[in-house]
Amino acid sequence: MIKKFLKRVFSRSAKAKKVGNAQIIPFSLHGVPREQISYGAKRVTDGLQAAGFKAYVVGGAVRDLLLNKKPKDFDVATDATPEEVKRVFRRSRIIGRRFRLVHVMFGEELVEVSTFRRMIETEDAQTDDHGRLLRDNEFGDQEQDAARRDFTANALFYDPTTQEIFDYHSGYKDTRDQILRIIGDPLVRYREDPVRMLRAVRLSAKLGIKLDAATAAPIAQMKSLLDNVPEARMLDEVLKMLLSGHSVECIKQLHKMELHHGLLPLLDVIFEQPMGEKFVMLALKNTDERLAQEKPVSPAFMFAALLWHEVLATWNTLVKQGERPVGAMHTAMDAVLARQKKKLAIPHRHDAVMKEIWLLQQRFDQRSGQRPYRLLEQPRFRAGFDFLLLRCASNEVDNELGLWWDEFQDANETRRQEMLQPEGMGAAATKRRRKPRKKPMAGVQAVAQAAVERVDE
Repeated sequence: MIKKFLKRVFSRSAKAKKVGNAQIIPFSLHGVPREQISYGAKRVTDGLQAAGFKAYVVGGAVRDLLLNKKPKDFDVATDATPEEVKRVFRRSRIIGRRFRLVHVMFGEELVEVSTFRRMIETEDAQTDDHGRLLRDNEFGDQEQDAARRDFTANALFYDPTTQEIFDYHSGYKDTRDQILRIIGDPLVRYREDPVRMLRAVRLSAKLGIKLDAATAAPIAQMKSLLDNVPEARMLDEVLKMLLSGHSVECIKQLHKMELHHGLLPLLDVIFEQPMGEKFVMLALKNTDERLAQEKPVSPAFMFAALLWHEVLATWNTLVKQGERPVGAMHTAMDAVLARQKKKLAIPHRHDAVMKEIWLLQQRFDQRSGQRPYRLLEQPRFRAGFDFLLLRCASNEVDNELGLWWDEFQDANETRRQEMLQPEGMGAAATKRRRKPRKKPMAGVQAVAQAAVERVDE
């Protein structure tokens, strides 16, 4: 303990120095104290160092702390092998086959520990016909581990014991200058892993920093490489975008850099349809606000919103061709999901929720007899109702429909009977026997905003 204390004291008065190819940034310059590191990450680095290994907090956590942002999690990199890490920590497990990691548990906190890896030389690398790396999982040293990371801001190593940052690629300066720069030749790095193009867009939007010109330049001409990325990886990256808390800015950046084509629900078409664009952006904005409040969101609800106008357009075409509305809706849903899954491997567990939300939209027009009562009993009623409110707020459907259902679900039985429409009126009705209690014109917008508080799984 005394040794660690003395290290921290002397590091405060140190100046930046060069050790090998690493620039050592002392606490006196970067100002990130050990206390900002999570309990679990400090326990992992302290434990590994006490066992004779090197261990650092790495990646996004260091970057975020330098940008005065709260890290989502803390990862650790070490020269210990997964088996050696597991021997140090009793509550740990090795995961993965191709890329083995160790998860170390401290109460509810999980710290992911990776062994330093090296960049495989071009002549030894296993790649596909487009240059994408198929195998990249050989152990190396700290400098090699830094070189194989994607962006300079993510290649920083923080030692909680000395409070020093090891920087091999000027990531500290880039972070302070709020620039996101790729490590190495952008053309080569994007061919190795095309998903880096999406990560560049997502991180610049999330962090509010500028993409380096050389990093951004090749993206438009190399976007076709994304067609070669496995569906599961694409889904993972898209979910990170949608659930980043900055999805609106991400989508704008995707559109600006022409990366949206085929990636999300034909956003190129949606942006050409004012109603569709308004609906999608409202859904994304509500999701960002909910995440900012540290509240959960439903990926299924998000995908349902993003694909809705694709489903609606297909449904309208089928109905015009003479198909019955309900059958046409089932056909439209299946067709849209089949097309989308050629690009994104949306899990089947989301399919069922998405379809239920979409099918409920037709039933909201039915406000006579026992139909409204049966609809209230549906397990996905709340999610479907919140979806309806988004449609009202984007002027896709009349505000009155959202207000009617907002009142009906909370009204007593006498009031509900008064609100029911005569049989046969349905969606085509322009007048009703009785109107619900009058609310301000902004009522639906207020109710829609309240729906942000309860997006159901």
